[in-house]
Amino acid sequence: MTGTIETDACTLTYKVEGHGEPAVFIQGVGLHGDGWLPQTGILKSHFSCITFDNRGIGRSQPAGAEISVSRLAADTLAIMDAAGIETAHLVGHSLGGAVALEIALTAPQRLRSLALLCTSACGRDGTRLTAKMIWLGIRTRIGTRRMRSNAFLEIVLPLEYLAAQNKDALAERLQPLFGHDLGDTPSIAMPQLKALRNFDAGGRLKEFRGIPTLVVSAEHDIIFPPACGIALAAGINGAKYVEIPSAAHGVTIQCYETVNRLLHEHFNSARAL
Repeated sequence: MTGTIETDACTLTYKVEGHGEPAVFIQGVGLHGDGWLPQTGILKSHFSCITFDNRGIGRSQPAGAEISVSRLAADTLAIMDAAGIETAHLVGHSLGGAVALEIALTAPQRLRSLALLCTSACGRDGTRLTAKMIWLGIRTRIGTRRMRSNAFLEIVLPLEYLAAQNKDALAERLQPLFGHDLGDTPSIAMPQLKALRNFDAGGRLKEFRGIPTLVVSAEHDIIFPPACGIALAAGINGAKYVEIPSAAHGVTIQCYETVNRLLHEHFNSARAL
């Protein structure tokens, strides 16, 4: 089922697939909701999976109001309301993790569980300008589309993994998940990064009470390194931390089977509590 909702000068588009307990998936910078297909394509056999395009990307247009983590959190809750979902397992990746964290802090009664993937309580952790990120960021903006695409792949996937791949074929295969050619940066990416940079919930983590939480990091993530996930899990009472070896920021694609297993187990354990 596909639906739309008007909120804050934007028509948000969402999709509901499968049956069972609802699980809402919140995407990160520059991706539309179908970026979760490696997860929802499998998990929909057991859960009702809700995905959506964040405002300003894909079919959720126009961006309307200024992008902020709190506004994206309000968008997520509005979609849950429109879909008739009172409570759900909430899954967020990168910027989506910040949004999920904001919802957990401001509307904890709407959560059955929380899964935070490759993210941090402080958005500046993922927007800091290291020499490597500056170099890769420049390369995603200059040169041929193929050169820009290859640079983007180096941001989200480990070099060892890429060495064994045909990069052109890989980029073509990933294009439907990202919703655009990997050599092109969506215009909404910079406002999304600004929203992430302005997010800091570190001082509020002590407010967490009774939400089963899974924190997942990837060993070679250069955007949110494992230290971010370790600190995040340490700040949330009772959180479970898992680090996936030989993976990078695009772990939901590269290691989708592992991520799906972790999410399935997490949802089921939350149900048993």
